[in-house]
Amino acid sequence: MERNRTDGLISEKAVLAGVMLSQKTSLDDALDELEGLATTAGASPVGQIMQRRQTPDKATYLGKGKVEELKRMVGELDADVVIFDNDLSPAQTRNLETATHAKVLDRSELILDIFATRARTYEARLAVELAQLQYSLPRLKRMWTHLSRLKMGIGMRGPGEKQLEVDRRLVEKRIHDLSQELKAIQARKERQVAARQDRMTVSLVGYTNAGKSTLMNALTDAGVLAEDKLFATLDTRTRRWQLPGWGPVLLSDTVGFIRDLPHHLIASFKATLEESRQANLLLHVADASSPSVHEQIASVQNVLQEIGIQEKGTLLVLNKIDRLPNPIELDLLLKRYPTAIPVSARSCEGLTRLAGAVSQALSRNFLNLEIEAPVSDGELLAFLASHGEVLSKHFDQNRVIIHCRLPQRYLGRVRRDGVALRYRDPQSDDELSVLSEEEANPQNRIEDVA
Repeated sequence: MERNRTDGLISEKAVLAGVMLSQKTSLDDALDELEGLATTAGASPVGQIMQRRQTPDKATYLGKGKVEELKRMVGELDADVVIFDNDLSPAQTRNLETATHAKVLDRSELILDIFATRARTYEARLAVELAQLQYSLPRLKRMWTHLSRLKMGIGMRGPGEKQLEVDRRLVEKRIHDLSQELKAIQARKERQVAARQDRMTVSLVGYTNAGKSTLMNALTDAGVLAEDKLFATLDTRTRRWQLPGWGPVLLSDTVGFIRDLPHHLIASFKATLEESRQANLLLHVADASSPSVHEQIASVQNVLQEIGIQEKGTLLVLNKIDRLPNPIELDLLLKRYPTAIPVSARSCEGLTRLAGAVSQALSRNFLNLEIEAPVSDGELLAFLASHGEVLSKHFDQNRVIIHCRLPQRYLGRVRRDGVALRYRDPQSDDELSVLSEEEANPQNRIEDVA
């Protein structure tokens, strides 16, 4: 181990290892992401070993010859830890540690460790602890190899019990307690998000280190932490975004996703992801300068599908276009993703176009209305003020004409005797048309949009 000169922390020498089960990725850059994860966790990568196989070895994941090569590499480089880019079974981990005489971590354990060091809020710490315990429960044998019985004595008479069984019961109880506490947090989070349902919400999602926090700062002057590190953001942050041509909306920054994100983490961070589940629109931020941008976009879509929000309205945002060395690369990306919006959060290029696209996307669920009603109908005026966006009012004797934007689901609640509804064409605010009974039916309107 080496002590880092800058922060004084102990930095472990790490050998990176992995088995490539797919033919799509080149072996040359297969461990680039793992190297970034290891560095984020505080390790110093000193070597790497890769093998392409049809199926992993049941005992050691790597083949027998590669295990010997790994053992020699660990000894020659005086490495402290071997980090795999795959998920290992408890038996495979134990066998590899016996063969290499070094600590062995798999991809999930490494990600969990990073989350543990990055968690700041009480909710995030609980979620990480729960995920770690769920991961470690089937691996307790590796942690307690002695399996010795408790010493007999006063107060301990009887058949005794294995230490492993005591630990397992304690871990299971802690998992139950954490799950119950996180369920309470989840319910509270759902109520908080539901309380904002009358305000339009936009949520940033995307691969870790795609620039979501930097983009949020550029759009809202939020001042949130934005680092060129994996998983710099674990906690949801929500800020007010004054959207040109629309008005204020709520913009949320969420935890980044990654390839093969541990299932325990997805389940544990359900409360944190509630903002994305309830958002009116998702902004999928992708790093256009990454060589693996296509795989990263696919990984995010898989996670969205796993948490059940893949059908939600989404705009793809290709960020970091200022880092592309050749404009042709952006053209190729736009040919594959023709509706994507290229931006640079750092230089603010393309942000005006992004704001316009967001306004247009949000408008699909709204109606641009002119409502004529009696001045005495205070209930209607209060309803429009709280559930819609009132753009202007004109009074004429005992009548008031209100120009507003209103969610389609509320249309049926404003249609009543003495109230005239006229629809403003979004392409031309001068064109007005009286809404028919079918158009005024909010259920029909919502079905049409869907």
